[in-house]
Amino acid sequence: MLFRQMFDSVSCTYTYLLSSHSGGEAIIIDPVFNKVDRYLGLLKELDLRLVKTLETHVHADHITGSGALRDKTGCVTVMGKKAEVDTVSMRVDEGDVIEVDGIRLDVLYTPGHTDDSYCFKMPEMVFTGDTLLIRGTGRTDFQHGSSRAGYESIFNKILTLPDETLVYPGHDYKGDTVSTIGEERAFNPRLQVSSADEYAEIMDNLNLPNPKLMDVAVPANLKIGMAQDDPYIENCTLTADTLIGDVDTKKKLFVDLREDGERLQHGIIPGSVHIPYNHLDSYLKPGGLLTILAQKGDQELVLYCAYGERSAMALKAMENAGIKDVCHLGGGLTTWSEAGGELISPP
Repeated sequence: MLFRQMFDSVSCTYTYLLSSHSGGEAIIIDPVFNKVDRYLGLLKELDLRLVKTLETHVHADHITGSGALRDKTGCVTVMGKKAEVDTVSMRVDEGDVIEVDGIRLDVLYTPGHTDDSYCFKMPEMVFTGDTLLIRGTGRTDFQHGSSRAGYESIFNKILTLPDETLVYPGHDYKGDTVSTIGEERAFNPRLQVSSADEYAEIMDNLNLPNPKLMDVAVPANLKIGMAQDDPYIENCTLTADTLIGDVDTKKKLFVDLREDGERLQHGIIPGSVHIPYNHLDSYLKPGGLLTILAQKGDQELVLYCAYGERSAMALKAMENAGIKDVCHLGGGLTTWSEAGGELISPP
């Protein structure tokens, strides 16, 4: 496995890059906006294709690089369901699995530092964001944080992992880079407590100043959705209300860009063809399924995803490939469901 831990000295943020092999697909966890060029350079050097960025929570001390990386690479932005951001490509929750080629991350919902904090676990390592730090824990006094929720997340989820599990935090202010579950249980001073009350007494009396960039970073990080004011995208956007009646008439062919897990969890529009967004390029090659469907011309193609971001990016990719006269469902399957559109289980 390729693994890189990168550091932003301004916010003391750790960013992680994961891939199963050179030339493969990659994930970046908690990218920092000011380091985006560095990430792009490293991806090029290692011959990696970025397919997903993950955020452990809405950050208050730096502006995320997820939006910029999406705009430059077409990757999928991933955040937890509790995050109050305007739009991301994909949302995950407790028990979900994030996968790219050869990499699998289990999602843990770990509120406490904020109410939208998540950790991502692999068999021998866990990326803890601000929930658990090396010899510390994330503060719980803003963004709907809760010291008691933090206690539950740390003691009843993270510390139940095997002692040898490597802990990779979202920040460090002393120069440490990695720890283990066993080390933190034994030596983390904030974890030497006997109850949630005792932990809350510590966390509720830290009296820390707010992060310097909080008033800038939080608003910016809540608005990372892809701008869809491109005239081409606007002209190719259809609402759920106008599309619902076309399912039975067969006038349009719906193309589902989501992943298998999303389809199983939320259902599909009847008659949909499944073309996963992460493999769109192969379907757009000469002889590819999407190219063939577009060339047939007997049905108008309507792309859809969860929230309308992947479908908008796919529209542009198809335009660049010379395939036009394609539309997408604005707002994605969320708006379809809200409008009362039929959903069925995938075959």
